Amino acid sequence: MTSVSLPPEAVGSAFALDKMIAARDKTMAAVRRIAAQIRPGMTEQQAKDLAKAELESMGMDRIWHGIIVRFGRSTLKIFKQQIDPDNVLLDDDIFFIDLGIVWDGHEGDAGDTFTTGDNARKQACAEAARQLWQEVANKWRRERLAGPALYQYAAERAEAMGWRLNLDIKGHRVSDFPHAIYKAGSLGDFAQCPDAGLWILEIQIADPSGEFGAFYEDLLVSEG
Repeated sequence: MTSVSLPPEAVGSAFALDKMIAARDKTMAAVRRIAAQIRPGMTEQQAKDLAKAELESMGMDRIWHGIIVRFGRSTLKIFKQQIDPDNVLLDDDIFFIDLGIVWDGHEGDAGDTFTTGDNARKQACAEAARQLWQEVANKWRRERLAGPALYQYAAERAEAMGWRLNLDIKGHRVSDFPHAIYKAGSLGDFAQCPDAGLWILEIQIADPSGEFGAFYEDLLVSEG
């Protein structure tokens, strides 16, 4: 049987842009609801269990990628690395949440970084990841750049802002579930201008000290 090669931005018959945006909104809302319940003294495993319970209470269809919660130095880890279940969140600390959830047959993927206490550098790192994401997204909206140019711009801006961009994290496709049948590689390697509603822009930065980092991801859509 001959396999059929689909275009890199193919979607399924159930795909609807408004459902992708709704899935994005619900996933980001879940990130923030979970973050509001995380406290110093929790372990990464406890936070992950809390997240799963919250998602179930919100009526998700299913989880399509594993729940990721990173505390402290673990915020330097990339997606494919395992959580440290016994890692404890401290009083002046930093953490991020990364969720991939299916709602109404469409894949939401969102992540954000939060802090505990009053550590100004960690607070600045979390905010810088959000700011950098927005700058890169705006660059895409204005100039219709392809993936490699977007991440080159992200690296340049991160350095100018005093942070290091982790280029092992380059974004990816999403769609109606399961997007794996429409795989197109990383956004950072996609040689065309990415279409709206199909790609997750991921930004992961590190403090030059190498002690902690921050993460932010969201769906590329046309509105600001």
